[in-house]
Amino acid sequence: MVSFVMNKLYCSHNMLNKIILSAIYCFLSFCFLEISLMPAHAKDYDYINISNPFLKKTPVAVTRFKAFNGHNSEVEDGRTAKDILTKALDFTGYLKTMNSAAFLSNPAESGIQTGQINFSDWTGIGAELLITGEIIETQGRVKLKLRFFDTFKAELLVGKIYTGPRSQIRKMIHLFCSEISYKLTGKWGIFDSQIAFISTVKGKKEVFVCDFDGHNIEQITTHKSICLSPSLSFDRKWLAYVSYAKGNPQIFIKNIREKRGFTTNNKGMNISPAWMPGQLKLAAALSFSGDQEIYLLTLKGEIIKRVTKSWGIDVSPGFSPDGKKIVFTSKRTGTPQIHIKDIESKRVQRMTFKGLNNTSAVWSPDGKKIAYVGIEKNSINIFVMDIDLKMPVQLTMNAGDNEDPSWSPDGSMLVFTSNRNGGISRIFVMNASGSDQRQLLRLEGRQSQPDWSMSKNIKN
Repeated sequence: MVSFVMNKLYCSHNMLNKIILSAIYCFLSFCFLEISLMPAHAKDYDYINISNPFLKKTPVAVTRFKAFNGHNSEVEDGRTAKDILTKALDFTGYLKTMNSAAFLSNPAESGIQTGQINFSDWTGIGAELLITGEIIETQGRVKLKLRFFDTFKAELLVGKIYTGPRSQIRKMIHLFCSEISYKLTGKWGIFDSQIAFISTVKGKKEVFVCDFDGHNIEQITTHKSICLSPSLSFDRKWLAYVSYAKGNPQIFIKNIREKRGFTTNNKGMNISPAWMPGQLKLAAALSFSGDQEIYLLTLKGEIIKRVTKSWGIDVSPGFSPDGKKIVFTSKRTGTPQIHIKDIESKRVQRMTFKGLNNTSAVWSPDGKKIAYVGIEKNSINIFVMDIDLKMPVQLTMNAGDNEDPSWSPDGSMLVFTSNRNGGISRIFVMNASGSDQRQLLRLEGRQSQPDWSMSKNIKN
């Protein structure tokens, strides 16, 4: 059981968020101590607008960690911690770590605290933010002292101490990154999120999960059949997916750790499951009554009610963040187009008018946009649309076929499938503006249909 010690914070709003963060982490099986180093007079930082399509990455200097005792193990683990921290910050769409060759001073030698830092050494090389660290090892346990500074204001923004086993250095660093994200953006970020996806294994399709950055890959299913459309519940305890293991496509609802679950038992097609935010209910497309329509299901896969009823198929549902509306694909107007339906009022609104085929829509975490797949001139690409303006913006182009978009929990990024490298489907990530597109995973076989989970330490 995790034990957290939280010092008194400078503002009740931040205290609430820190308590929420600490309580959620109590599910972890390891123990480490977290202590705040924040002064009582610390000030709020002006938030970075991660939704700004013209956002310029903020330069941050990450210094070498000070090895308190100078032991080889401290030096090596300090190097590992710094590398994890650097890669995590570079993964975001709004921070860029600087080359250490440009550094004019070394806090690992001169001092890592506010009064020991010459901030002009950092503003002089263009570093707007600075991170210092110290590592202390005792009998296989590690203490990390981490500080995050605004160099131009010469102020400490975040200060934390984490204590735990060496095996949890990655967890400690990512927890600190979540604190940085919250300080800069007002959101806890991506650092405790996971991605479910499909990958081929000996010619069959199985469900896998990994961390936000592609680490800690784990195979979840072993049906030795075809699995499709994985979807993680809001608490990440349950996985819904489609499998042909029993012949026709059925929806499997599985508790990932307890190895128990349920299966839909309907005739015809049972496809495209999607979890309702904050609840253990699903939307899915079922065809037992004729063509495919969208239904609301319980955790056990039992039908609660029918959501759509129209000529033409209705598939690929996705909930709004408040769970009151669904976005889906319908052929009711003749070709597959994106629609939004208010579940209570039953009002339906068509969203896409350009292109003969638009599908796979997903709602952004702030509820303001949808990302979807559009097919034009035999080219498959990802688009984003402001729900109020209804003006599509194309994010991918001239780079193979691009499908299966899914938002990061803070809305700053999208994960998607692309076959741009040799015609083989792989999983990529990009900033929400479409910039910085890069491959996430390098596995054997083919990967597709990523689903980015909510982060456990986000509280909206």
